[in-house]
Amino acid sequence: MPEGGHRQPSGAALARRSLAWVVPLASVGERCGTWKRTEMIRWLLAVFVALVLINSLTPWLQRIGLGRLPGDFKFRLFGRHVFVPLASTVLVSVLVGLLLRWL
Repeated sequence: MPEGGHRQPSGAALARRSLAWVVPLASVGERCGTWKRTEMIRWLLAVFVALVLINSLTPWLQRIGLGRLPGDFKFRLFGRHVFVPLASTVLVSVLVGLLLRWL
């Protein structure tokens, strides 16, 4: 016996103890409904369409002033131009949030 007088658990007991958390996690999907692949594909498609629209509207949005606000960063990194529109993103988010709240 080890010094403390306690026996070391067997390999099977350790395996049961280490896998005890798997069963509750597996049952979460059954209780809450399973995530369907079609829902995930719809979200991916919606994000893709939104990115394409934003990319195609960028020149028009820059003409009306978005992308030139203080807080919109443009810099060159490793020979590439990087544009991070933080202030414009916040402004558009607030405007869309207000628009959706009033509808």
